[in-house]
Amino acid sequence: MIEIKNLKFEILTYVGQRMPRRPKFSDLALLKLLRENARMTYVELARRLGVSDTAVRKRMKRLEALGVIRRYTIEIDPRVAGLVMAFIGIDVRPEKYVEILEQLKRMSEVVSLYATSGDHNIMAECWFESHSDFVDFVRRLAKLDGVTRVCPAVVTEKVK
Repeated sequence: MIEIKNLKFEILTYVGQRMPRRPKFSDLALLKLLRENARMTYVELARRLGVSDTAVRKRMKRLEALGVIRRYTIEIDPRVAGLVMAFIGIDVRPEKYVEILEQLKRMSEVVSLYATSGDHNIMAECWFESHSDFVDFVRRLAKLDGVTRVCPAVVTEKVK
């Protein structure tokens, strides 16, 4: 750990070498392929990238160690699954910000949660079994101590 004027920086190492905190430019093509299909084999990734499968394996291990790749998962289409999907902008009083984030993290309807700048303090991607569940959830949010505004938007179609 290095400390410079009250700022702390952790130097990470990977097999005895200094590790950058961000992915290399050459990793972006790999990440794009993994976003398209996280189940693609090392051999197929290597073929598409024009490198060896060993190089792909090392890159992926490095990206995992950096925390760039946190997990391998699937993409669900909420509409096909019969769910209502909404993005909800939430504004909160500053002193309640962390408390509200913690409450939202525990709510099963919240699929993704983002701390944001701009129009809202918090953006939540939420899925609901029905429109009435969506309405009930928005009403519950509005009643939370510290919430000053709730701005829901139901997703009608995912374009990209």
